[in-house]
Amino acid sequence: MIVWLNGAFGAGKTTLAEELRRRLPDALSFDPEHVGLLLRMSAPPPPTGDFQDLPAWRKTTAEFATTLHREYGQHVITPMTLVERSYQEEIFGHLASAGVPLLHVFLDVPADELRRRITDQVLDPYNPEADAQARAFRLRNVDRCVAARASLPAGTLVLSGDRHPPEELADQVLAAL
Repeated sequence: MIVWLNGAFGAGKTTLAEELRRRLPDALSFDPEHVGLLLRMSAPPPPTGDFQDLPAWRKTTAEFATTLHREYGQHVITPMTLVERSYQEEIFGHLASAGVPLLHVFLDVPADELRRRITDQVLDPYNPEADAQARAFRLRNVDRCVAARASLPAGTLVLSGDRHPPEELADQVLAAL
């Protein structure tokens, strides 16, 4: 099964993914951010600067997740903010048409807490300029990510990412598996 951990930047997706990997040592990790980095090196950037706006990112992400699931037959833990509804439909639709089971988890965290976490987080300690750019991008997207909660696909497991520690969140995800 693909376990897609979704939510705003700063919601705790990576921390939850690490806890799930600790408990599911045979699970595979797939971070679609790496697909975006590869495309940044290989293809013209989209006008928005967001690699998710590239059809190649969405297609490659869906294909890679499908391939991992089929080739290895293990859970694939995928932490990635994916709040554009049409992009969710595209990627999740591809997984469904390929017969790949999906558990979509959304970490719900209030905007003020997200802003605090993003402001406090250091992403690139060796490159202050890149760190500031990433922080600014994340902060610009807080409201959009929080608003996505209202239009999640049916069957999404919504967890309060600000009310439970990662261990409890992992318990809830494992129960859903």
